[in-house]
Amino acid sequence: MELRSIQSPVVSSIPTKGSIENRQLISYCKLITSFRTKKTAPSNAVKFQPKPIRFNVHASAVGLQPAETKTKDEEKDVNVVFVAGATGKVGSRTVRELLKLGFNVRAGVRSTQRAESLVKSVQQMKLDDTLSDGSQPIEKLQLVECDLEKPEQIKPALANASTVICCIGASEKEIFDVTGPYRIDFLATKNLIDAAAAAKAKHFMLVTSLGTNKFGFPAAVLNLFWGVLCWKRKAEEALLASGIPYTIVRPGGMERPTDSFKETHNLTLSPGDTLFGGLVSNLQVAELLAFMAKNPNLSYCKVLEVVAETTAPLTPMGDLLTKIPPQRPIPVQPKEEAEAIKEPEPVSKKSTISETSSIATETQSQSKIASTRPLSPYTAYEGLKPPSSPIPTAPSGSKAVVEAVSAPPTDPETSTKSETITVTTEPAPVDAGLQKTRPLSPYT
Repeated sequence: MELRSIQSPVVSSIPTKGSIENRQLISYCKLITSFRTKKTAPSNAVKFQPKPIRFNVHASAVGLQPAETKTKDEEKDVNVVFVAGATGKVGSRTVRELLKLGFNVRAGVRSTQRAESLVKSVQQMKLDDTLSDGSQPIEKLQLVECDLEKPEQIKPALANASTVICCIGASEKEIFDVTGPYRIDFLATKNLIDAAAAAKAKHFMLVTSLGTNKFGFPAAVLNLFWGVLCWKRKAEEALLASGIPYTIVRPGGMERPTDSFKETHNLTLSPGDTLFGGLVSNLQVAELLAFMAKNPNLSYCKVLEVVAETTAPLTPMGDLLTKIPPQRPIPVQPKEEAEAIKEPEPVSKKSTISETSSIATETQSQSKIASTRPLSPYTAYEGLKPPSSPIPTAPSGSKAVVEAVSAPPTDPETSTKSETITVTTEPAPVDAGLQKTRPLSPYT
């Protein structure tokens, strides 16, 4: 039987050393004799080796997982999306829109305590249609503590996520933080891009701002906040150089519009470096990000500038995305290649027999045409008749009138010109003087 160390109770008074040892030996000997099954061992042979007790604490709320999850780089789950800045205005709405579409979301947060509002909002979600697997949205949410300024924490936090969405940005409340745009909008974003490239992510979506590459009023006014637009542009350049399939979203002003903004303003998309100002709500941007995560081919390697206007017609997002040309050619998927290269259909025996019979009839008809072809060279000239010699008159008193009747010309290759001679007899005239002589030459 395994022995466990039992600590003695705390003694207020300090006795002598010998009395403490004797009391401990007596208590231990009594404990051994009460549980023994064999002969009692001598007291001096008893050795006590205390073992530490370990406590494992597991978080049971909201699928909280540590950032040390080990996964293989090759095993990417298309249904898993990592959202950086999940507690922000755009990030929290993006998480909810992804959950509505059935995605498993790994929400990257600095502290789980700050994510309580996100958890409550997900718990209060009421879906019109239940998810395909019958689960609740809260079951598909995983909170992952990750500081993007510490690169060693990012790659384990990504785990098996196939799509990465970056919604971080320097806080406008900390106006006196000079290094905020540099640390958050550029350095932290670049760390996330490098980690996603090392983890071989399939798609990276970056939310920046309108006017990052083309300054103009009023978008350039935002650059007065410690050059935030310049640092956002640096982050875009890092994403373009990483080689990951990307989508850069440049929304207009999102401070004033509320979630009901889309009821009066419809979404519009424009290519990069075309707009200078405009408004759009956080919810409209979140819906666009979730739609692009569901349809990555429509948003492959595109730069989108997003605003909402009252005069714009209500157009599906798929039609809006197809109008924006990609900056890189879309690679052909293996399934599409297999469908494009189709094997030849097997030829049945009946078809081969019918083909051979048709070929035989064609050859027979061609041989008949070749055999009926005339040998006269005059048939080669259409409308030209060979000369005919006159026929002498009959020895009787009657005269034979000869008429050469020729058949109408036909195709020289298929038929020949046939001539038929008809002989008609006329009675001898009474008066020879009244008779008119008919020329014998046909050329007259």
